[in-house]
Amino acid sequence: MSIEPLFLDSVLQEKLWGGDHLKSFGYELPSDKIGEYWAISAHPHGVSTIKNGEFAGQKLDKVFDQHRELFGNTKEEVFPLLTKILDANDWLSVQVHPNDEYGMKHEGELGKTECWYIISAEEGSEIIYGHNAKSREELAEMINSGDWDHLLRKVKVKAGDFFHVPAGTMHAIGAGIVILETQQSSDTTYRVYDFDRKDDQGNLRELHIQQSIDVLHIPGDQTPENKVQVVQEENADLTTLVKSDFFDVYKWSIHGTQDFEATADYMLVSILEGEGQLMVADKTYALSKGDHFILPTGIDQWQLSGNMEIIASNPVAH
Repeated sequence: MSIEPLFLDSVLQEKLWGGDHLKSFGYELPSDKIGEYWAISAHPHGVSTIKNGEFAGQKLDKVFDQHRELFGNTKEEVFPLLTKILDANDWLSVQVHPNDEYGMKHEGELGKTECWYIISAEEGSEIIYGHNAKSREELAEMINSGDWDHLLRKVKVKAGDFFHVPAGTMHAIGAGIVILETQQSSDTTYRVYDFDRKDDQGNLRELHIQQSIDVLHIPGDQTPENKVQVVQEENADLTTLVKSDFFDVYKWSIHGTQDFEATADYMLVSILEGEGQLMVADKTYALSKGDHFILPTGIDQWQLSGNMEIIASNPVAH
């Protein structure tokens, strides 16, 4: 039996801060408040469905559990990564995620280190990355007094920027930004500040002040590092965006035909722009903007052709 790529259908998530930009990826939006598309996910809050081949119609979490041979025979309890596309029509809450130790102890799931590739950003768009408190006491004082202007560090962003956001980093995505996020498979978020917004029922959303103070890095004045490495081939620019403890993330700009060889047990692949083809063994698969798929263990070589912007990632074994 030949191993095929696993193409996925996934779940749209409505959010207070969402918009309608994700329709540009070919997704049918049920409202104009869609904040997230969980493009490659085995998390119980939004599981992807396999569209093709032997496993068509099956959920990714079940295939991961029952066919570990497709995933490097990993011993990980859960599928380790989650790929999302986010449409921030308004500011997301100022938030932080715990590390694995705190997450497992207090929430019963992994912590969350994540990273963002900025797909598009309106002029002047900003994110929050880090904070200015020098001690946990000062942090608590500034949060409790609402001294956000002095506490929060803002960074201007543009399309093509990339940010690695380790667990413990104060962060928020600003209005007018669409990103692809690669993260640990976790849905634990501690809100520090939510701009005093109310939901549809007129209620303020829950904050998690003590948990945030527990897990935020001190000091929090890290400058976002962008140490990307680019290899220019004749028909592709191959960029290593980050190699972290949890994932490696790459950007592939294809303008022609490019051969690839596997460097990890399996890879998660997202088409952000353009169209083209994927060739595996003697089979060809059409690709277009908004497609997401997994190249499982057993696919050692593949070829991409066309004009496409692609983000690919793989988990790092523990």
